[in-house]
Amino acid sequence: LQALYQKYNGAGLRIAAFPCNQFGGQEPKSESEIKKFATERYGVTFDMYSKINVNGKDAHPLWVYLKSKQGGTFGSFIKWNFTKFLVDRTGNPVKRFGPKEDPDSMEKDIVALLNQLKDL
Repeated sequence: LQALYQKYNGAGLRIAAFPCNQFGGQEPKSESEIKKFATERYGVTFDMYSKINVNGKDAHPLWVYLKSKQGGTFGSFIKWNFTKFLVDRTGNPVKRFGPKEDPDSMEKDIVALLNQLKDL
């Protein structure tokens, strides 16, 4: 994701990362520790937000919305960390990518969406 962000940030790409500890307890650390790890290990410079829940009754409203607009293999359920949503400038989720989908596989869709922005 960082490579895509570096490549297309100037064209308008924004990445919003939301840590979540609902998947095998993979994110038990504090938000500051998670951000420090991502920055030091992966050079992350895109926005990282507070740790949230993405499933269940305590799911963050943003994720409830994203899931309602772009269902996945398990309907609106997020099955694992690193599920990704491509959202247009107006807030409309246009595509969902599974956790195992390589971020590079998103590039074609990102470029197409950024090119639409040029026409506005």
